[in-house]
Amino acid sequence: MNLPILSLITFTPLVGALVLAALPSRHEELIRRTALGFALVAWGLSLLLLAAFALGPAGFQFNETVDWIPAFGIQYKLGVDGLSVLMVVLTTTLTWISILASFGPIKDRVKGYMISFLVLEVGMIGVFIALDFFLFYIFWEIVLVPMYLIIGIWGGSNRIYATMKFVLYTLVGSLLMLVAILATAFAFQAGHGGSWTGAFDYTQLQAWSAGGHFANDLQILAFLALFLAFAIKVPMFPFHTWLPDAHTEAPTAGSVILAGVLLKLGAYGLIRFAVPLYPYAAHTFAWPIIVLSIVAIVYGAIVSIVQPDLKRLVAYSSVSHMGFVTLGIFVFSATALQGAVLQMINHGLITGGLFLLVGVVYERTHDRTIAKMGGLAAAMPIWSTVFGFFILASAGLPGLSGFVGEFLVFVGSFGVAPVIALASIIVMVLAATYLLWMFQRVAFGGLSDFLRGLGGHLTDMSGTEMVTLAPLAIGIVVLGLFPSLVLDLLRGPAQSFLAAAGVAVGG
Repeated sequence: MNLPILSLITFTPLVGALVLAALPSRHEELIRRTALGFALVAWGLSLLLLAAFALGPAGFQFNETVDWIPAFGIQYKLGVDGLSVLMVVLTTTLTWISILASFGPIKDRVKGYMISFLVLEVGMIGVFIALDFFLFYIFWEIVLVPMYLIIGIWGGSNRIYATMKFVLYTLVGSLLMLVAILATAFAFQAGHGGSWTGAFDYTQLQAWSAGGHFANDLQILAFLALFLAFAIKVPMFPFHTWLPDAHTEAPTAGSVILAGVLLKLGAYGLIRFAVPLYPYAAHTFAWPIIVLSIVAIVYGAIVSIVQPDLKRLVAYSSVSHMGFVTLGIFVFSATALQGAVLQMINHGLITGGLFLLVGVVYERTHDRTIAKMGGLAAAMPIWSTVFGFFILASAGLPGLSGFVGEFLVFVGSFGVAPVIALASIIVMVLAATYLLWMFQRVAFGGLSDFLRGLGGHLTDMSGTEMVTLAPLAIGIVVLGLFPSLVLDLLRGPAQSFLAAAGVAVGG
């Protein structure tokens, strides 16, 4: 493929944002449709990338390299492997779905909202395809600004508190990441006779690390700095406290992107940068991270049980589900790593759908209190059926994608830490408990007095709302029945990851 397809995917949303900036604010319907159109173009290009991606060989494909700041060896360098391709497709899919889901709920400052969403997409895609460490950092920081605006302007009544908490947590991690990047680059430059060539190039840095050239002390400090930045974004326990507030106050589409993509940036950073560049430190801190992962899995499940708010329940469930991801990364097993990445995709599809469904109810009731929602199955049968499907997927029903990812993490972990693996299985029972109990209270029984008082306002799902959920439901079923569609793409990245971590490929 001769087209610079990675640049096209990345900057198509930016072109869309510039077009929107030129449109008069009063043409709100045109603005909505234009934003959706550019997001769909980026989605189509990502599907083309997926179709053209060659299975089998490890390494990066569709590489694009241009010198950016030659004096310091900084390049505009892009490339994708199987992991990156999956994350790009997930990002473009959830972005157009989120924009379409915003057509009805977002009525004020539509132009600014849609521009923010398109710029956010640029940053998210860039993180997944950047192969220059400095360029990765730039895209990482781009993500912060539009999400700050989306929550801070279009969020709920307590949005300022949630936004400031989100920004402060993320900014602290970002600054530490920058220090680690610069320290790594200086160490590389010092080891190459003062030359900056390749000092930020991911592939050269990884090769240099594989040769044992990064001192152990540097690895420890740089890994801890990067780990904190990525752990905040995942978010891992105990760095998770910004997440429930951000989810609760964000508009529905903001929550979809926050859970579906932004949390994956942290996990991706651990897989792509933290472990391969600093393998000594990764092994040094593997067991503490595994313990924190189990704590997150258990803690998220227990706290979810007692949540009175639908959105906060789904938010805390994310802490638990993402704990499986970090567990799968740091047991250093090919099976567990593939399960972790599959779980990242599953979480994006399933939790994104749950937030959309919570948003459907909120648009009609302006409330999310579980105790007020009894009897929705009678008033909204289509919504209740779809909600039940996503609940079962989140609970890990065999045949749906949520089961496969957690199962692979369990299998991969069992050979390394049987007790840890068994603890994770017990939490799967807790997940089914809080999800099914919540579904029973919301959907069944007689119609609550609160809902009865809404009268004709309690309508079932619209055609647009069903369109936003259909791709997610299809993906959940397809990946549940045919997980090899993802696992085949991950075979090469898993081998590269384990080799960089100093683990036998069969481990």
